[in-house]
Amino acid sequence: MADKIERLFDKIYAVVMVLCKLFLIADVCITSYAVAGRYLGQWIPFITDPSWSEEIVLTCMVYMAFLSAALAIRKGTHIRMTSLDGYLPEKLIWVLDLIAYILVLSFSIMMIWEGFKFATMIGRRVTYTSLPWLSKFWQFAPVPISGIAMVLFQLEVIYKHFTKRGKEDK
Repeated sequence: MADKIERLFDKIYAVVMVLCKLFLIADVCITSYAVAGRYLGQWIPFITDPSWSEEIVLTCMVYMAFLSAALAIRKGTHIRMTSLDGYLPEKLIWVLDLIAYILVLSFSIMMIWEGFKFATMIGRRVTYTSLPWLSKFWQFAPVPISGIAMVLFQLEVIYKHFTKRGKEDK
């Protein structure tokens, strides 16, 4: 059963990673085209600087930042304070790590709850300046979306924290 769950989380991780890569590719392509339009557009008439490029690049960057934060939770690559770990008892470190995991889980749940409320509130009222038909919901949607990924990955981290402890006790 644990193996199936691990494979499920591997697939979720892969999907989130592909999304991050696609947003990075979109960022680079749109920015390159905008720069080319600014500096080459005067000599090559079919290359223009689209007015929407900056807002869409910003939106892609927001998606990448929030989704990559979810990826870092699963791999444990967030910045952590571990300078005192060598001086503390192992059981205390285990408890402190668990408290940190629960706090991150709580924050992730708050991201889903408040992020969804905020994104829908903004989505009803505000549109992109350069694309008036597109709701700003899409710029704020990464908060609850990444919150969902963070909750899933944090639950996996907590599960592994308990199973690792159980193996050490045996």
